[in-house]
Amino acid sequence: MGQKENKFNESRRRFFGQASCAAVGGTTLFSTLFNLESVNAAASFNSSVGAMPGDYKALVCLLNAGGLDSFNMLVPRSASHYAQYANTRSNMALPLNTLRPINPLVSDGKQYGLHPSMVHMQSLFESNKLAFISNIGALVQPITKQQFYDGSIPIPLGLYSHSDQAMHWQTGVPHQRTAQGWGGKMADLLVSANENQTLSMNISLSGSNVFQTGNSTVEYSIHPEYGSIGIQDYNSNGWILHPLKRAAIDGMVNPVYQNVFKNTYAKTIKASIDGNEMLSGVINNAPVFNVPFSDNYLSQSFHMIAKTISGRDALQMNRQIFFIEYGGWDHHDELLNNQAAMLTQLDNALYEFNAAMEQMNTHNKVTTFSLSEFSRTLTSNGNGTDHAWGGNVFAMGGAVYGKNILGTFPSLALGSSNPLEIGGGSLIPTTSADEYFAEIALWYGVPASELVTLFPNIGYFYDTGSGSAPIGFLNLA
Repeated sequence: MGQKENKFNESRRRFFGQASCAAVGGTTLFSTLFNLESVNAAASFNSSVGAMPGDYKALVCLLNAGGLDSFNMLVPRSASHYAQYANTRSNMALPLNTLRPINPLVSDGKQYGLHPSMVHMQSLFESNKLAFISNIGALVQPITKQQFYDGSIPIPLGLYSHSDQAMHWQTGVPHQRTAQGWGGKMADLLVSANENQTLSMNISLSGSNVFQTGNSTVEYSIHPEYGSIGIQDYNSNGWILHPLKRAAIDGMVNPVYQNVFKNTYAKTIKASIDGNEMLSGVINNAPVFNVPFSDNYLSQSFHMIAKTISGRDALQMNRQIFFIEYGGWDHHDELLNNQAAMLTQLDNALYEFNAAMEQMNTHNKVTTFSLSEFSRTLTSNGNGTDHAWGGNVFAMGGAVYGKNILGTFPSLALGSSNPLEIGGGSLIPTTSADEYFAEIALWYGVPASELVTLFPNIGYFYDTGSGSAPIGFLNLA
């Protein structure tokens, strides 16, 4: 088998194993019913909250799944602070002379550098196009070290569990387990912002996900290489049975059924068929971008998003939310080598996507932001790091107040001298994920009065009536 054939085998397996609304096969379609939460979806939510026709905005959510060791992504460089970092991280510390210097607009008295693989992210940061938010994590309420130890303040369920923490970052509800994500709930609130009511506001490059699942919203899945796939042979006339197959499907999806499950099923398949026809034409007519996208899953996912955004007017979409899951960050072993390779792919993909947005003059309209279920322990386990809590994320785009490190970069010391370190090099977050999500939602057009609908704990961290930004990394004007 040649390199071209091998290239997307892994992403094909991921896509066909998880895909939902692209209608690629019988199993996929039945699974979609569960994602829709059929009974709730049957009652259409048609709020006019935040509808702003003609004012295009898109979000690109990048989930770095597995737990990104983000204190090797953003590193203190000033002498005393680097010495603390190197002492704590021991054999996981990056050499000082390999760090890529950055110069934040607002200084906290420390100097910083990026991982040596983050060549383009250094340039994006220095060009005011990328910002970091430091020591952020899922929180139910603000909590101190003593309160953590005595249990007087609740902590997120399954604090060091991949599945629980990945769910909390996607739902914004860390005190309970739920199947609805804040991206899906935003699409529910802003559904009428789009003239096109056939194609979902939420488009996934990684199949079904919690983040984009709402009460009446489910993602439409597309493939990083092939785009919108649709039902096999539905539009083919190459064989005598193909038209019969199409007629049979049309006969199933066009009638209105009394049974709520049958009706929801039929409406979902019909929307998939119509959406595929719309999106396929847009993708096939997308521009050639001046900066080519790399030949890997992550870059091609961003490439497909850029193609889709290029057709926003043809699709009559004023709001879109995209989702990419980039997995493999669970580096209990071989952290240094594996992280260097993965950060190179991430670095290239962000550079390529930013160049495409600037070419289309949509860079002020598209905000890309990162999630990861948790950071890693500051301490080494021998050849890697383990699950921890607070870490660093980044946001990119023309609306981002770039060249800034928001939040509070913490002390990296171990033991009682550090009020945030709770053992094993795990840090209590000083900025809640809710504040991060809320600012993104405000930029996207969600009214401040609706933030509590999305994030029930937001009142512990932010006054929704204050008129100010929760963190200050986005231009909300």
